[in-house]
Amino acid sequence: MSCHKKAYITTPIYYVNDVAHIGHAYTTIIADTISRYSRLSGLDTYFLTGTDEHGQKIEHSALARGKSPQEYADEISATFRNLWDEFGISYDRFIRTTDADHKAGVQKAFLKMKEKGDIYKDVYKGHYCISCETFFPKSQLVDDEFCPECGRATTVVEEESYFFRLSDYQDKLLEWYNNNPECILPKSKRNEVIRFVEGGLDDLSITRTSFDWGVKLPEEMNDPKHVMYVWLDALMNYVTALGYGTDEKNMDYWPARVQLIGKDILRFHAIYWPAFLMSLDLPLPKHIAAHGWWTRDGEKMSKSKGNVVNPKEVADAYGLDNFRYFMLREVPFGGDGDFSQKALIDRINSDLGNDLGNLLNRLIGMSGKYFDGLVKSDEVVQYYKAEIDEVNESLAKLEPLMFEMQLHRYLEELWRPLGVANRAIDKYQPWTMMKEGREAEAMALNGLIANILAKVAIMLYPVMPQVMQEIAGALSFKISNENWSSFIKGDGMLADFTIKKVPPLFPRIEEPLLAHVEPKAEEPAKKDEPKKEGKAKSEVKESEGIALIGIDQFFQTSLKIGTIIKAEEVEKSQKLLLLQVDLGEAEPRQVVAGIREWYSAESLIGTQACVVANLKPAKLMGMKSEGMLLAAKDENGLSLIRPEAPKKSGTAIG
Repeated sequence: MSCHKKAYITTPIYYVNDVAHIGHAYTTIIADTISRYSRLSGLDTYFLTGTDEHGQKIEHSALARGKSPQEYADEISATFRNLWDEFGISYDRFIRTTDADHKAGVQKAFLKMKEKGDIYKDVYKGHYCISCETFFPKSQLVDDEFCPECGRATTVVEEESYFFRLSDYQDKLLEWYNNNPECILPKSKRNEVIRFVEGGLDDLSITRTSFDWGVKLPEEMNDPKHVMYVWLDALMNYVTALGYGTDEKNMDYWPARVQLIGKDILRFHAIYWPAFLMSLDLPLPKHIAAHGWWTRDGEKMSKSKGNVVNPKEVADAYGLDNFRYFMLREVPFGGDGDFSQKALIDRINSDLGNDLGNLLNRLIGMSGKYFDGLVKSDEVVQYYKAEIDEVNESLAKLEPLMFEMQLHRYLEELWRPLGVANRAIDKYQPWTMMKEGREAEAMALNGLIANILAKVAIMLYPVMPQVMQEIAGALSFKISNENWSSFIKGDGMLADFTIKKVPPLFPRIEEPLLAHVEPKAEEPAKKDEPKKEGKAKSEVKESEGIALIGIDQFFQTSLKIGTIIKAEEVEKSQKLLLLQVDLGEAEPRQVVAGIREWYSAESLIGTQACVVANLKPAKLMGMKSEGMLLAAKDENGLSLIRPEAPKKSGTAIG
């Protein structure tokens, strides 16, 4: 892509009625990821976020706290900006609807709509929800009284108002939806909007006289008692941030490439906003993308339920990049996601630890053991062209998935090259190559693994910027547009380098790190109950004579899937087999197993078993054994414990 192309990415501006929660973080992380990818791929990118600070709800909240609306808005807006700064969000502007240039731009837009004949004055009477800042026709109310969005009681309001001729844009909106199948993502949401608009649109009340905290009408209107409806004010931020109505220096970024929102504000963005743009003769955004909600144990989060997840606490405990990966990988865009520490831990241990981190560790181990850390790429294609072709095939699918908001599929596809790399080590066995004097092939395999890691690091950088910079540092290259062009779009390879040792990037997590986020137990243990010495009789009885252990003791045992790559009989023994077992490490483990009576050496080669991987090495008949296979034995004989389906060597059990 050429650098002259532009990408404008926006989040909704967040309402300052409360501090940032996990849903706000989710939206902002998605927008940051798309913005980082846009810059990486050479697009001239502008990323906007900010806060929505006007309206009756803010006025009420401020008064309830003994503050002016501006003081209250300043305080809450700062919490959002500070959190995004701590999270390293790469925004270009943080807009506030109390900014002077924003208010001037909104007033300019109001005048233009009025001059076009799209605004007129009348009297409005209807059911108004203060919480949602929205009027609802009686047909949409629940039990003729309650708001269909938040469930709160509405108030019947009758007041003088200016109206926007939304009904005049019904056919134009339907034409836009039909001619642009991806204007609203996911596409199921577009269908919802079409059905709503086909049902008929009423003109929209766009001013209020019942409160004062908002953008005043332009002086030219000579009507000072009116302030603008909060949604007209708020939606205009996407163009006032670029200078609309003032200096307009950045208006060439418009229209937006992606406008991210939550599904609860889809109607405002997919109906009101494009109608306003049509009235102003401005082009419409390419994608309006609506994501789902995050729940906790299946329920929508709320302070009253005490189940709100603080994104900063999670990021501090588990690592910001790990948190970003989990949020984008766990849930298909548009669907609701349920937050659980178990799911987060599983993603960190499996996807990040086993698949990615362990691959880097294997490369560091192999390079150090066989080549003093040197990695060369010059013969990779000669020996491993099939693997490179498979990797490039996956990489070619990624960019459309990013901009179509299929981020979970983007990450799923990006993990395929890691599978290629891990399988290549298991298949080609560099330790065997070195023993057989095939050093060139082993070095080329090293180069293959390093180049796959480099390609993955570049494409994973928008999601996990900090950790991917660490991987790039270990591989002695920089993540940049030039290297994106070379490694992803071209056939570029890493120059010769000496790999740098790095500590494990994803240490295994055995138990939840945030105790207060865990679901409450039905019968919590009594804190003041004295500890009992020894084993309680009831414990022994209930476990049929076996002493019970705590979960922490269980997790001290490291159980892994091992692939048996070599097996031979031990001379002078009727029971022992000498096995070489691949546990996903730089070299296979030697395990001496007393299973010869039930298994022949030949039958085990290429099969998998469950291995205790952290036993102290022992000697059997003078041979070192570095692990133990798990097996079950009864009157019918002995059977090894195996995975139901093949798993990658080194996959943790537990």
